[in-house]
Amino acid sequence: MKLRLLAAVAAFVLASPLPAAPVLAPPPLKLGAEVQAFVSVPAGRTALTHVRVIDGTGAAAMEDRTILIDGAKIAAVQPASAAIPAGYRTIDLTGASVIPGIVGMHNHMFYIARPNLDASGHSDDPLVVPQMTFSAPRLYLANGVTTMRTTGSVEPYADLNVKSEIDAGRLVGPHMDVTGPYLEGPDSPFIQMHQLRNADDARRTVAFWADQGVTSFKAYMNITRAELKAAIEEAHRRHLKITGHLCSVTYPEAAALGIDDLEHGFFVNTQLDPGKKPDVCPDSGGTPTLLAMTPGSPEANALIKLLVDRHVAVTSTLPVFAQSLALHEPLNPKAMAVLTPEAKESYLYLRNLAATRGATPRGQKFAEAYKNDLGLERQFVAADGLLLAGPDPTGNGGVIPGFGDQRELELLVEAGFSPLEAIRIATLNGATYLGLADRIGSIAAGKNADLVVIRGNPAADINDVEKVETVFKDGVGYDSAKLLESVRGRYGEY
Repeated sequence: MKLRLLAAVAAFVLASPLPAAPVLAPPPLKLGAEVQAFVSVPAGRTALTHVRVIDGTGAAAMEDRTILIDGAKIAAVQPASAAIPAGYRTIDLTGASVIPGIVGMHNHMFYIARPNLDASGHSDDPLVVPQMTFSAPRLYLANGVTTMRTTGSVEPYADLNVKSEIDAGRLVGPHMDVTGPYLEGPDSPFIQMHQLRNADDARRTVAFWADQGVTSFKAYMNITRAELKAAIEEAHRRHLKITGHLCSVTYPEAAALGIDDLEHGFFVNTQLDPGKKPDVCPDSGGTPTLLAMTPGSPEANALIKLLVDRHVAVTSTLPVFAQSLALHEPLNPKAMAVLTPEAKESYLYLRNLAATRGATPRGQKFAEAYKNDLGLERQFVAADGLLLAGPDPTGNGGVIPGFGDQRELELLVEAGFSPLEAIRIATLNGATYLGLADRIGSIAAGKNADLVVIRGNPAADINDVEKVETVFKDGVGYDSAKLLESVRGRYGEY
């Protein structure tokens, strides 16, 4: 009887999901020398005085405030005229603004490399995605990203180990929600991805990587409905969320299966693509659907109602698509400075090709589709949908970690959101999706001191979001310029 009881207990333990590793680990007791090199404001009691506070909730900016930081937490936000308690070092930030740390919800730790790419756009197979383990975390933190979701991994063990080293204070970088390897079906364009064989394989893959410590999952373009259903069920059994960059599965199908989030706004929904076959990604890739689904149309209204009713979030990734608009995206010199010569050359080749295609019928169709997506994202938010923000640093190579997160804010404003709305989408909305809104995403007493000091006023001019001076994570201030200098000319190499 006792043996049977022990066997039953063992079987229950083996069948029960293990708790996921926390996205926000406790701050380390001590930072390593490699991390200390970038610290401009050490942990302790710090008063940021005479600063403009943009709290991330969408409320109007508060002028001339003092933020009191005690250890890893915000102790108070008070008028600058109020007395500062004894024991606080003071930093005068007259003329500067503070926003919450950006919560990047479509961020990667890799770079897309096209072997032997030439000016005509030709490259050799296979397409590869080398890991940017060194440069990416520094770029994210330098540009104000204090929490990020990897949103698909090609080296999940590397990402998990980087998170562990950051949490331990031995590497510099943001808090990380590590997504498992892409849940992808056959005919993937990426040779480094496992291709699921069936629904059981999908379930086993989610279970295995959840046991390794990943905290979210992402379905990809060629997954079947049965595989997606199995992946969602296993992720939810373990109290984890799953998002998707879909194609073979339509948005309504994914919502019905219980997906938590959909990537890339409304760009990759294929429900209205002519000849769409079940479980097959059409060559058209969603463009006909986006062209047909104009904002306010019956099809758009029905889809957005379904997503809101099912509590499905949508992640806006405008930077990666804006790169396909002819000469739409500026050549940010600070961003270009972090690229290797080879990565910069490849990007300029592809940027020039996009410029030449802008006046073609294909380019004009894409511009129309892009405009429709902007309207659909606005309609989704107006219907109380949860819109998240991320850059997706892939595409033609012009979307770079951290810089791309800032550009997403600018493009949200270009899409019609106010600067305050854009900041909320990129901060508090991401924290809300992650279930961490009580700790990050806005500026309030008791929350994590994850803050971005900006030399300007992004509430009035969103482009000022690029003027990052200091990034506080867990109450420690990091020098943005030093972090950027440490990876100058390295992104694309390691």
